[in-house]
Amino acid sequence: MTWLVAIILVALVFDFLNGFHDAANSIATVVSTRVLSPAVAVVWAAFFNFVAAFVLGTHVAKTIGKGMIDITIVSQDVILAGLIGAIFWNLVTWYFGIPVSSSHALVGGYAGAAVAKAGFGALILSGWVKPLAFIVLAPVIGLSLGLILMIVVTWTFRRWHPNRLDRFFRKGQLVSAAFYSLGHGGNDAQKTMGIITGLLLAGGYIQTFEVPLWVILVSHAAIALGTLFGGWRIVKTMGSKITKLHPMGGFCAETAGALTIVGATLGGIPVSTTHTITGAIMGVGATRRLSAVRWGIAGRIIWAWILTIPIAAGVAALSYFLVRPLF
Repeated sequence: MTWLVAIILVALVFDFLNGFHDAANSIATVVSTRVLSPAVAVVWAAFFNFVAAFVLGTHVAKTIGKGMIDITIVSQDVILAGLIGAIFWNLVTWYFGIPVSSSHALVGGYAGAAVAKAGFGALILSGWVKPLAFIVLAPVIGLSLGLILMIVVTWTFRRWHPNRLDRFFRKGQLVSAAFYSLGHGGNDAQKTMGIITGLLLAGGYIQTFEVPLWVILVSHAAIALGTLFGGWRIVKTMGSKITKLHPMGGFCAETAGALTIVGATLGGIPVSTTHTITGAIMGVGATRRLSAVRWGIAGRIIWAWILTIPIAAGVAALSYFLVRPLF
């Protein structure tokens, strides 16, 4: 029981760091357009991260917990090692201000530890198709929706005076930022739910893979608390280094990102909220001209995305051999 509680706490630390790391995704656009101050923006985002507990279900939790790794080989040492791999990569990329996917760090770590224990047969290959496909599809969909929304909105409001337009979309960004944070909390908190529920099932504390209410609430509370503290090193990259945003562009980027994430969440697909909002910001920037997007910075971010799963998996596999004697 002591180890169970300890590993659940480690999972919640990961969840907190997920919110901390991804706070920039939720607030960068609304802060960079100066619609909200950073302090108010993180409170706004954290609130809707938690509200998602009552809105978006547990489809992603079930995919993570029992759809990608053979649940029969899941044990306390596998989950602890997987979390260590994910937390390691989150902290490294936070330190260097690189917006990467906490989600893919988690699935990479989980897979690496499982493979270290039981070989590649531990992986349910069919369960990896959609998550891996959406590494590419999520930013592409986000970029496409951001581009389309920006074109439609620009055409629709083309006769408005710039000052009136600015005031309107400053209010609109409050809604789009809330919508995005709802999607972010709904998708990302469920990944920790899946890990904790898998741990409870493997230990015989529950008999079927149904996420307990207390797991839902503590997972959303942890990610909301992480968002509240904010990953400030990444805000500048997301909010201004990729492209310069105005309230109308911020509204389109957040809405495009939210639509992509909520759709994936309802479909039970774990996606990277980081990849998605980055793609949406690029799409909005590209409507002005292609050179408005700093593609060199975008390229470095993409390389970090590619490395996330293998590095988290490698660290987790090594961690498994280190923590196994403890169990």
